[in-house]
Amino acid sequence: MQDQLKDFIHFLVVEKGLAENTIVSYERDLKAYIQYINKVEELTSFNEVTRATILQFLKFLHEKGKSSKTIARHIASIRSLHQFLLREKVTTQDPTVHIDSPKPQQKLPQVLSVEEVQALLDSPDTSKTFGARDKAMLELLYATGIRVSELISLNLSDVHLTMGFVRCIGKGNKERIIPLGKMAQEAIHTYIEENRNKLKKKKITDAFFLNHHGNRLTRQGFWKILKKLSKEAGIEKDLTPHTLRHSFATHLLENGADLRAVQEMLGHADISTTQIYTHVTKTRLKDVYSKFHPRA
Repeated sequence: MQDQLKDFIHFLVVEKGLAENTIVSYERDLKAYIQYINKVEELTSFNEVTRATILQFLKFLHEKGKSSKTIARHIASIRSLHQFLLREKVTTQDPTVHIDSPKPQQKLPQVLSVEEVQALLDSPDTSKTFGARDKAMLELLYATGIRVSELISLNLSDVHLTMGFVRCIGKGNKERIIPLGKMAQEAIHTYIEENRNKLKKKKITDAFFLNHHGNRLTRQGFWKILKKLSKEAGIEKDLTPHTLRHSFATHLLENGADLRAVQEMLGHADISTTQIYTHVTKTRLKDVYSKFHPRA
């Protein structure tokens, strides 16, 4: 089973070209699945797996307190694996055919107000090297709505200040070209011209955002910076690396942006993913109405 899992992961990497984080997620889910059917169900072959086996595994996940979203992700991983095994003639049937995914609860994303975004963007001390870098990162995130994984993957050649756009590679290795606003351009220009070389030291690297060792900044490194700056800005909301992306989309829609344009900038394959932000804007409108209308 482990060898067949390796073949499947190789298929996802080479033929599907999925992003590294997606591959890691598939592998983690399927290792848990194989461990369960080996130890609990005592099966030694995928050919022995039935619909009942998978339902028992899903029940096991539910009893462990896993959310419907997590269980739905496991089902998607298991279904993809069994479809692959059937195509490769490793198995003779697909036990996932009549298994439906639970409908995940739609959780509205945490969004900052325009005033909170301003406070966060003003929090870095731009007279210092790290402050100038942090300012450039936050301005870039809010200006483009790119994911943090895309932010830390940027190279020097991806940012075009004279033409006012940034190029990033998103999920599924899809390229996006996103315009940069004036404020972001100014912050990025200051970082490149006055501060990046100080961080780079004597190293040769194309990485755009660097840490104190002169290496590419990590996701964990950005997380720590965001937590520190949000505290300094007096923001009480529980910020995540995705918060500025959510705020970018919500503020654009609140100001009349076209949903399709926002979808393209965010890099969503399906517009239904982008539509969650229309629910956010409606919720915020209700809050404003309730607060300010004299007869609300």
